[in-house]
Amino acid sequence: MRYRQLTTGTLALGVLLLIDVLRVWLPGIITIFGQAASTPAELMGAFALGWFVLAMGAPAVVRRVGARPVTVVAAVALAVARLTLTAAPGGRTQLWVATAGLLAGLVWLVGVATDTDRPVPGLALGFAVNAALHAVLDTVDLVWRGDWVAWLLSAVAVAVFLVGTARSGRRTGTADVPAGPGAGRAWLLAGPALLLAGMVALSPALTRTAMSYLVAGDGVARSPLFGLAPVPVAVAGFLCAALTRPPRGWGRGYGPVALLVGAVLFALDRGDLLLPAILLAAVGLGGCLALTDDVGSDTANTSTTGGASARRGYAAAAGMLVFALGAVGYYSAYDLGYPNAAVPVVVAVLVAAVAFSARPVVHRLPGPLPPLRAAAAVTALALLAPVLADEVPVASNRDGPPQRLTVVAYNIRMGFGLDGRFDLTNLADVVVQQRPDVVLLSEVDRAWLLNGGHDTLDLLADRLGMPYVFGPAADPVWGDAVLSRWPVRDPRTLPLAAVGAPTGAQALAVTLDLGDGVRTAVVSTHLQPPPDTGPVVQARAVAEFATRYAAGRPLVVAGDLNTEPGDEAFAEFTNAGLVDALAAARPLATSPADDPRQQIDHIFVSPGLTPSDPVAPRSTASDHLPVAVTLTLPPR
Repeated sequence: MRYRQLTTGTLALGVLLLIDVLRVWLPGIITIFGQAASTPAELMGAFALGWFVLAMGAPAVVRRVGARPVTVVAAVALAVARLTLTAAPGGRTQLWVATAGLLAGLVWLVGVATDTDRPVPGLALGFAVNAALHAVLDTVDLVWRGDWVAWLLSAVAVAVFLVGTARSGRRTGTADVPAGPGAGRAWLLAGPALLLAGMVALSPALTRTAMSYLVAGDGVARSPLFGLAPVPVAVAGFLCAALTRPPRGWGRGYGPVALLVGAVLFALDRGDLLLPAILLAAVGLGGCLALTDDVGSDTANTSTTGGASARRGYAAAAGMLVFALGAVGYYSAYDLGYPNAAVPVVVAVLVAAVAFSARPVVHRLPGPLPPLRAAAAVTALALLAPVLADEVPVASNRDGPPQRLTVVAYNIRMGFGLDGRFDLTNLADVVVQQRPDVVLLSEVDRAWLLNGGHDTLDLLADRLGMPYVFGPAADPVWGDAVLSRWPVRDPRTLPLAAVGAPTGAQALAVTLDLGDGVRTAVVSTHLQPPPDTGPVVQARAVAEFATRYAAGRPLVVAGDLNTEPGDEAFAEFTNAGLVDALAAARPLATSPADDPRQQIDHIFVSPGLTPSDPVAPRSTASDHLPVAVTLTLPPR
């Protein structure tokens, strides 16, 4: 029992470190290797999948060299890469360190698999603790923080992991049970379960986004306590389901059914269905893992322990390849143009089928973790998140209507700077320097696993001290936002026709209540041009929507419009009677941020608003520069 507890804890820590590396490596595919849209999606996908395919050769290496030396060397490489990433300067260095850490982590996982016939407790604990810590850290990983606390906690985790790896190879005492012939299905599910946990079931950022949809449009700022409240419920449900013995008969199908229903609800791309999707997927995923937690389930299919070890190794490698295919396949759909809603459903079907086909557990060895105590401990950790979180101030900072409004429009590239590091501090600093009253954001990511699973909008709003309204575009967690120091009323969204563009687009309209009956309409959008042409159709739709929504009131339309002055799409806004608020500063290039050549980020206003001081302050916190202007309101 003591050996199994050590193995379980070491496996959980290794999973934590591997997920940390993935949270750096996955965004690097786009922000460093791909530089967003400048690299073909096929090439980015090939780069991503190639390392997981390469890891398929690890079982053969383990069989030739032995599990013990391969596991130890890979564990050391994973630990070194994880610590190095905290200090990595970004750019190609960061990408290749993360790549080395990823490959080491995959090889380590294969080595552990060949020597471990009961991985479910360790995998479940690793997934659950990762979710709890991510919530406590406000969805910003230790690897991105870089302060002494982050270094200390990272060093402790790495040290304990390495000590556990060293000691887990020394089986002492007659009570220790050597690896047997089971767990092939459990290891196969490790990768798909990681994908579903990160995308849906155990994502604190998605949970917070889901809760924001339940109160969207009421103009009230809320504590993160509200957004993170369901996280402990999802964690507890997942752990209890994964660590307890599943019911017999048809009752054992509750896990697969719950997982499938949760995946379908998530795939419907409706914000109001995200919360039930999360909770059902969490319990269902845990239930599916529990069905495979039987050390003897594969005995009949394998004649020798050596053969079973090889099967477990290949199962682990194949499962992680499924993770890569699902992750890359879901997000590359926005570049390649195929519907991706089926991806989580297909992965859930695979998990459910593998789990339900496992032999029913009749006599199972005692688990290394007491289910209720383990769930209670990790849930208590998750409950720290709302306690440590800060309040967001209410959207009002002055008495009476102002004479001027400062507007900032910024494509924030999911919070990643040109160096590929997740750095909201620099992003917030460049915005704060403009002393904005209203901020319009494009490329806002609120939970995409490929971008690390952060709620970028909530984090940035907290740093700016400005509540937000979010407008989903590609799916419920990707789109545009308006942040305001003044109360916001009557939010409306308009989905825009794709017209062959890679990513969904929309227009988000809100009304600023400036007091004494003075109101101003604001529209945030991010136009997506189809191949080889401008976003004329979308520009026309936004201009018509905005002027209709404003209904004669002062109007601001801004964002990354992917069109330059003089283009046909640009003219759609001026033809609608709007004024280029940045005209006095032209040429005002905004992209790329390190060598601006294109004028594609704009602010348009109605004729009654007088623009002054237009600027595009230099910064590498995104691949775009922000644009800002001060607007004098018409006399009352």
